[in-house]
Amino acid sequence: MTSTLTKSPPAEPGLKAGLKNRHLSMIAIGGVIGAGLFVGSGSGIAAAGPGILVSYALVGILVVLVMRMLGEMAAANPTSGSFSAYADRALGRWAGFTIGWLYWFFWVVVLAVEATAGAKILAGWIPAVPQWGWALIVMVVLTASNLASVSSYGEFEFWFAGIKVVAIAAFIVVGGLAIFGLLPGSDHPASGFSNLTAHGGFLPHGPGAILTGVLMVVFSFMGSEIVTLAAGESADPQGAVTKATNSVIWRIAVFYLGSILIVVSLLRWDDPAILKDGSYVAALSSIGIPHASQIMNAIVLTSVLSCLNSGLYTASRMAFSLARRSDAPASFGRTTKRGVPQAAILASVVFGFVAVAFNYLWPDTVFQFLLNSSGAIALFVWLVICFSQLRMRKIIERETPEKLVVRMWLYPYLTWATIALITFVLGYMLTDTADGGGRDQVVLSTLVALAVVVFALVRERVGRKKDALVP
Repeated sequence: MTSTLTKSPPAEPGLKAGLKNRHLSMIAIGGVIGAGLFVGSGSGIAAAGPGILVSYALVGILVVLVMRMLGEMAAANPTSGSFSAYADRALGRWAGFTIGWLYWFFWVVVLAVEATAGAKILAGWIPAVPQWGWALIVMVVLTASNLASVSSYGEFEFWFAGIKVVAIAAFIVVGGLAIFGLLPGSDHPASGFSNLTAHGGFLPHGPGAILTGVLMVVFSFMGSEIVTLAAGESADPQGAVTKATNSVIWRIAVFYLGSILIVVSLLRWDDPAILKDGSYVAALSSIGIPHASQIMNAIVLTSVLSCLNSGLYTASRMAFSLARRSDAPASFGRTTKRGVPQAAILASVVFGFVAVAFNYLWPDTVFQFLLNSSGAIALFVWLVICFSQLRMRKIIERETPEKLVVRMWLYPYLTWATIALITFVLGYMLTDTADGGGRDQVVLSTLVALAVVVFALVRERVGRKKDALVP
């Protein structure tokens, strides 16, 4: 029997190895810096106080473990289908089909969210163009870049991610100087780290608030897995995956924990400006940085465009991989002379445009349903990665052990511990009964997932019956 893991070509048939090492490095870094870090962290700080650092650390550990598992499989078999392709082999066709389409659905909804967020910022700067017009312009420009070539996507993402990295690094340096009273021209009192404990303690709302914080920050980490899809279109996919997997710890520690530590050290956790203006704007304003809100708007816009760019790329490559496995229309699996899956990109962006329209026409009904029904998919993806790794590890060890260049730590114990932690988070979400909160997201996402699973199983059974009838 010939193993499907014995060869790892630089790119799948039809795709081109157009991503350079510098592209992949920035995709890996940018993947863990979503717009949610800048926009959503204020709510987490208000809910958990300085203890939000523990929430970020817990989710960060979870992401590191999941990425380690995914890195183990991706280094052995780089593919644009990533975890969907691994689930297909390890758990069955139904699993690869289900998680692939759910992931595609997640990113199509994200396209609408990010396009609307970017349009709001741009309309604030240039109100002559209506908000829907800006959303249209942003979507068209990034669609064109993705259609041009994979290197165009990589180049856009290189600069978008680069701006995010420089911005957060500058924020940490400037904020750190202000904390110790070393920032020239700043009238911010040298507080050191006293704000972490001075106003009701490190956990002003009690230890339970850490879990509330986890629910608020977990989805801002979605996107770290994109590099394992993109690696399939590079000259050295194994090396790219290995490097990205090994560096995920410091990336999360610096960009998430480092920047949030600066915010909660500069400001009281209950400062009204954190919710009113946003945590990063409030922190910059507190140390006398002029035009802080506009600076952060520019950085958030860059993050939004980065997320849009990567979301369209990711959705199209997942659709391409599904088509190559006969789980999507065959046209999605065909590429142009430039190695671009044009039909997959256009189909993804069309559904993205439809979702944007829903956001403007029925924001509190249809679009809210889309948001809630995709809300827990990130956790479902992580669960599937865990279960796939349990099986794939044995397959790789049996067939091509030399390809185990990245190994999950303490296998299988840490894998099972990660599964338990993700399951616990999903269970805890059920206690969040707010409108559009955790319970709604888990219930609706589960119903959507079950519908796709049932469709996949019926489709598989029909396929087997047809095969049986063929003489």
